[in-house]
Amino acid sequence: MSLSVWFFICSGLFLGWSLGANHAVNVFGTAVTSRMLKFKTAALIGGIFAVLGAILSGGGTTETLNNLGGINAIAGSFTVALAVGISITWMTKAKLPVSTSQAVIGAIIGWNLFTGTPTDLSSLFKIFISWVISPVIAGIFAFLIFVLIKKTILKQRIHLLLLDNYTRTGLIVVGALASYSLGANNIANVMGMFVSASGFEDILTPYFTISGTQQLFFLGGVSIAAGMMTYGEKVMATVGKDLYKISPITGFTIVLAEFLVLTMFTSKELESVLISLNLPTIPLVPLSTTQAFIGAVIGVGLAKDPASINFRVFRKITLGWVLAPLIAGIISFVSLFFVQNVFEQKVINPVPYRISDSVLDKLKSDGVPTQSILDMKGIEFDNKKTFRNELLERYDFNNSQLFILFKYAIVDSFYIDTLKLSNDIKAELTAAQFEKIKSLQNRSFSYKHEFEKSLFHRDSIWNDTRNRFSEKETKGRKNKLEQIFRINTF
Repeated sequence: MSLSVWFFICSGLFLGWSLGANHAVNVFGTAVTSRMLKFKTAALIGGIFAVLGAILSGGGTTETLNNLGGINAIAGSFTVALAVGISITWMTKAKLPVSTSQAVIGAIIGWNLFTGTPTDLSSLFKIFISWVISPVIAGIFAFLIFVLIKKTILKQRIHLLLLDNYTRTGLIVVGALASYSLGANNIANVMGMFVSASGFEDILTPYFTISGTQQLFFLGGVSIAAGMMTYGEKVMATVGKDLYKISPITGFTIVLAEFLVLTMFTSKELESVLISLNLPTIPLVPLSTTQAFIGAVIGVGLAKDPASINFRVFRKITLGWVLAPLIAGIISFVSLFFVQNVFEQKVINPVPYRISDSVLDKLKSDGVPTQSILDMKGIEFDNKKTFRNELLERYDFNNSQLFILFKYAIVDSFYIDTLKLSNDIKAELTAAQFEKIKSLQNRSFSYKHEFEKSLFHRDSIWNDTRNRFSEKETKGRKNKLEQIFRINTF
């Protein structure tokens, strides 16, 4: 691992630090501001569980973030992460609990605009919907939980000292759980943009393998913990004292509601359970932890005393939610220009695009007009902006059509060689599936859709429709085979 890679990853670590500093309030702010727990104790517990969440459960939301904008050069990842870190630090200095997820999305869109990459509107829509729904759900959860506590536990006439002990224990438990979910959900924001660009290689041991992604997630988790411990206390006053006067009981309610919402949008295990029960699943997206927390605060306030909510502070906080993605996007776009043109660093690796007959067929099947781009057939473009400009000179494609064009025209090479299959992978395949792979031995493909059509399509052995859980397992095998047979060009 070269020193330059470590230098570039430092911006991700800085982002993790700023995220931890800003989001410590979301997991233990209520316990600290209500004086049920010392800040140092809360920060230590929160830091440990944030690291565990990042390592053990951080992969679920990263895929959605990469679909929005797959940054493939380490200098590009560095610049985007730095833009987010700077914007979050500004908000932290202003003592505003800002949405890191929104800042990350804004910075990635800035990268897309600079490089000419179409934005995946479906992934963006999923993330946007989660921003709208999560505070509402958190508010409903907090409202119902507080009403339940009020009508049950608080009517038991428990001695105040004993009630304080119970509440303190509850705050520690839900704070630790919320910290775990914070690490799991937000590691995609911290290190997700480095996954496809870093040079971390897998560490092999006789008993287990530590992947490059897991190494990144560990570093990101540690940086989040460091931010919580060193600067997290600064933001707590805005929410814990200014927005709403939080008591120990309401604090417990708020963090429990936040934890439930984070788990809903982060947990692969919950997704598997819903699939096995044939129920609709919840999209795994990098959630705005701050919005869930603020939603829970408002929900408790409405349940206890609506007049006590300081909506002027709430408006100030929501202004931060609007400014964060705009500032991050602008900083990202401008910084990428300087990094590429002044410091002469490669912010994007060249990716070849070429129109072929198979690409034209796929475009037609998706309803994308192709008559105007027939003259581009066979010409290879290594620059995304050039390819985009050539397309738009011939036809006024909308963003969705451009995204489909980029998706199919990218030269993504595959070579099938059964010797690459490990014994573990072979054990997952059925005899029919393995024979299908063998029948394509030494075949090469220039496009992903050609590879998928030859290996997976029109064959019932890959279309397991017994239930949605088996379909998910089959999809996982397909993804593994795709990674094994892909020819990496950079």
